[in-house]
Amino acid sequence: MTVTKVRNPQPTRRAFPVQALAFGLVAGLLSASAAAGAPNLQGHVPAMIAVAQAAAADPAKQVPGAVSVSAVDFKRGDGGAGKLILRFDGDGANPDLRTQGSNVIVNIGNASLPAALQRPLNVTDFATPVQRIDARQGGEGAQLVLSAQGNFESMAYQSGRDYVVEIVPRAAATSDRAVGASSPSAVTSSAQASATRAYSGRPVTFNFQDVPVRTVLQLIAEESNLNIVASDTVQGNVTLRLINVPWDQALDIVLQARQLDKRRSGNVVWVAPQAEIASFEKAKEDARLELEERAEMVTEYVPISYGNAEDIAKLLTEESKNSMGGGSQGGGGQGQESRGFLSRRGSLSFDRRTNTLLVIDIPQRVSEIKRLVTMLDKPVDQVVIEARIVIATESFARDIGARFGIQASKDRLGASGSIAGSRGNAGGAANDADPRVRPGRDLNFSAPVTTAGAGALALTILGNAIDWDLELSALQEEGRGEIVSNPRIVTSNQREAIIRQGQEVGYLTVTGGQSGNIPTVEFKDVLLELKVTPTITNDGRVFLAMELKKDEIFDFIDTGVGEVPQINKREITTAVLVEDGQTVSIGGVYEFRDRSDLRKVPFLGDLPILGNLFKNRGRDREKGELLIFVTPKVLRVAQRS
Repeated sequence: MTVTKVRNPQPTRRAFPVQALAFGLVAGLLSASAAAGAPNLQGHVPAMIAVAQAAAADPAKQVPGAVSVSAVDFKRGDGGAGKLILRFDGDGANPDLRTQGSNVIVNIGNASLPAALQRPLNVTDFATPVQRIDARQGGEGAQLVLSAQGNFESMAYQSGRDYVVEIVPRAAATSDRAVGASSPSAVTSSAQASATRAYSGRPVTFNFQDVPVRTVLQLIAEESNLNIVASDTVQGNVTLRLINVPWDQALDIVLQARQLDKRRSGNVVWVAPQAEIASFEKAKEDARLELEERAEMVTEYVPISYGNAEDIAKLLTEESKNSMGGGSQGGGGQGQESRGFLSRRGSLSFDRRTNTLLVIDIPQRVSEIKRLVTMLDKPVDQVVIEARIVIATESFARDIGARFGIQASKDRLGASGSIAGSRGNAGGAANDADPRVRPGRDLNFSAPVTTAGAGALALTILGNAIDWDLELSALQEEGRGEIVSNPRIVTSNQREAIIRQGQEVGYLTVTGGQSGNIPTVEFKDVLLELKVTPTITNDGRVFLAMELKKDEIFDFIDTGVGEVPQINKREITTAVLVEDGQTVSIGGVYEFRDRSDLRKVPFLGDLPILGNLFKNRGRDREKGELLIFVTPKVLRVAQRS
């Protein structure tokens, strides 16, 4: 870090001929340099100022111990900066700041430090570059050493009897800081307003002790190649030390130090006290309002092509008064405040039938409203939303089993597709011919088939006393299905669109009354519905807020009075950001069901090999998948000339 060190004695405020001669010499040198077009006074001006100050110094104030340090305070500033504040009990303190490695040393040759303040301060907890402050009294006056770490920059300024040293982290060195005001609250709002400003001026180095603010402004004008006009009320001196600070930041620091403000017009900057600039701008605004009050009113009809006249009228006036087929916006007397884009005497009406605005106001306001309407009344892009609902199912079923029975019968042999059929063909005829056979002498070891419609093969062996019945059944089913629904709709940007398709399914209900039960027909909606609101973003993507519903009849439930439909419902509500023309899956449900059944006769079904004659096995597997895809496409609409 390059340090420019200039020890400047405190100038006196007494009027001596030698002082006047010294300052006149410096002013002449400055004028000659400016006339010669010297581009950079950074290295020479502080030296000349130091000569002038040395010539004008008051020897009485150079005696050590002339003033005393009354308080030492440390605070955390904006952006992690550390602030050391020294307060003196009188005027005339002459602090000097220099940097040695990671230490910042403040020497006050003409000040004493009380014994109560001669102690080290540990300021690590403030989380600033400053870690420790050592305050001591030496033979040449008071000295304070700030031990810092990391990359930092040092600034110093004096306001009244307060001397402030600010250690700024280098990463935050470009942010604006509130420095140099006679009271901290005087510059708080200005510092906050420019806290996020990025300075880009050429770095400058200033080390001044009680220098007139006009001189500093002249130096900044030379560095920035700006024309600075200072008001006659810009007075006072400033003390500051700035090392490699952009000139535009240095200008803001000087203005804040003296409660000044600036207004720029092209290459000319006007500098004046804040109160004076505020008064000037208020007078200028009052004059403009006075001219508006006396200006002639004009009437204009503004047709609206794509928007709604009522909505635009509300937007421009921020109030609405509807009347019959049209409405009136604005109006009012002399004492009302300006509303929206209208003057205090202006009014704005709209006609719904012709979608036209009627503007009555001064010419400047009417022109501004017409310009705004031209910007607002534009065609809105449209969006095509295409959804695809896919319902895929896959099923597999298998059923294998046997039935076995015994019955008393005559010696006869028969066969059929089932035990009941076999007995009807064989045993039933024998019973009719032989009345000695008693009905009900059966023993049926059977495991019923779980799946209806299974193929069966039955065999009956008829003997003299016993009939043997055997039935084998087997079934295997496979099924695959796919349902695709593809709703599509077009809508304008930020306008909700709804499309529905389906039916109303009626069912009968019974309501009790005085005259008995009264049948009533109720209806349920079974719909495919898409509800969507698209928003086209500035980067060309589409934000969709959508609701999608897919219903279908699954079965009917018999209630004794009638059948009530059982409805499968599939619904999704979501908001998604999609690229223009991109297809994205916004949801899906996967279902899988696997079921195994085993029915058997106790004990007999557990026998090896033979136990299969007393068992029935079933296996049922189903897969179902629901997928929902959506594709938005933007339709650009060009405005006709």
